[in-house]
Amino acid sequence: MGLTPKEAAAKFWDGVYSDNAYVFGTAPNDWFAGHDHLLEKGQRILMVADGEGRNSVWCARKGMAVDAFDLSGTAIRKARKLAQDNSVAVNFSVNGVDDWSWQADAYDAVAVIMCQFATPAMRDVLFRNCIRTLKEGGLLFVLGYSPKQLEYGTGGPSKGDQLYTEAMLRQYAEGMEILELASWDAEVKAGRHRGKSALVGLVARKKPGQDAYGTDV
Repeated sequence: MGLTPKEAAAKFWDGVYSDNAYVFGTAPNDWFAGHDHLLEKGQRILMVADGEGRNSVWCARKGMAVDAFDLSGTAIRKARKLAQDNSVAVNFSVNGVDDWSWQADAYDAVAVIMCQFATPAMRDVLFRNCIRTLKEGGLLFVLGYSPKQLEYGTGGPSKGDQLYTEAMLRQYAEGMEILELASWDAEVKAGRHRGKSALVGLVARKKPGQDAYGTDV
């Protein structure tokens, strides 16, 4: 009997993270860290598909209460070691976006950083859940590759429908207060991942009475 799609994906990412070294390094993503003024000590944050933990550990070092999950057990083991090495506590778990226990109005912030494995149908559900799990006034951080990344070939998915556009992110953030939405090129240096990259980022705040995608509760 063959592997289920989820099992196959977990096996793939376990292979990606099998090296003893941290594939994407241990420093936080530059764009995400550049928004540290929006994140405060004591806030509760959810890190979606956080891999080896570089971003969640950075948040914990800031004094935030951090939940983080990833489909790869190998990545989570490395993330736990990184947290231990930095003397911080992070609530790590091995989960996919489809089996994480999404709770309504639970977090001050949700971060989806370079998480582009999802099909369009999965992505719709993912972002709806990300918005729903935010408290009123909570912040959604999204960073990913734009379609121009296919020209550079320096990482990311090879399927165009897994890439982000500003129009797509604006649609997902419908009803939210968009604080930032932009596309740009950057030289990315994160562990073994290096090279010119086409990026798109969103920061949006959940408005009072909003459920998801502009829907009132």
